[in-house]
Amino acid sequence: MKTYLQLAKPRIALMVALTVWLGWALAGGGSTAALFFVTLGASLAAGACGALNQRLEIVEDGLMNRTRNRPLPTGRVTPRAALVFGLVLAAVGPAMVWAAGGALAGGLTIATIVLYVLVYTPLKKVTPQTTWIGAAAGATSPLIGWTAAGGPLDERAFTLFAIQFLWQIPHFLALFWIYREEYARAGFKVMPVVHPSGGTTAIQIAVHSFTLLPATVAPSLVGLTGPGYAIGAFAVSGSFLLLGLRASWTMTVADNRRLFLASLAFLPLIFGMILFGGV
Repeated sequence: MKTYLQLAKPRIALMVALTVWLGWALAGGGSTAALFFVTLGASLAAGACGALNQRLEIVEDGLMNRTRNRPLPTGRVTPRAALVFGLVLAAVGPAMVWAAGGALAGGLTIATIVLYVLVYTPLKKVTPQTTWIGAAAGATSPLIGWTAAGGPLDERAFTLFAIQFLWQIPHFLALFWIYREEYARAGFKVMPVVHPSGGTTAIQIAVHSFTLLPATVAPSLVGLTGPGYAIGAFAVSGSFLLLGLRASWTMTVADNRRLFLASLAFLPLIFGMILFGGV
């Protein structure tokens, strides 16, 4: 059981569950059985993405130090078992969301799996632009919760999407830079591999750290939060921007690691402020 849980990437599935719940709550959904099944279904769909991604990247994972101990490269799970496991989750998860949250939420869940598994994963060895594709797939969870609660896909919903989308770019580019030699060995065409000088990666980290600031303030402009939230969001995003600018200026492993670690705290902090302290 533990091995299959590792295939499903439980930390990502947990983040999906929490952001689905965030979207549901902000759209005015109450504590109902539907919320439980929508959250569970979206988490299973996230697990499907993790399992199928690992199934497709067995060789590549085995070439990277940070991933070589995963269940498939070590042989603790067979490729066939991982495929079946992923496909079952990919069927059950969206069906559960569709039944409990409606066709739009279910459709978004299916689209997320397709985008992540069939577009993002194979194109990682073709172009660095897949970082943005993966970020789009990783930012749909608030929309799933929002639409499942009956909220329209308006500017409020897409503000949540924008925050989660833009946050992922410096988060992943910092990670790619830290492990750029491993990504190159595995054949992934991430930005630091395609442009090894670091200039393009530095520009993208700086630009997206900057655009993240107005995106995090935007909820107060579209009626999701009160003005008090904007002050706190500006302070948090401003601090993150300084880290992003420093990392993009020096491009040292230490500064990019600092940025990456800060990004792990950034999203829960901002979304927590929106949910609990935004009025």
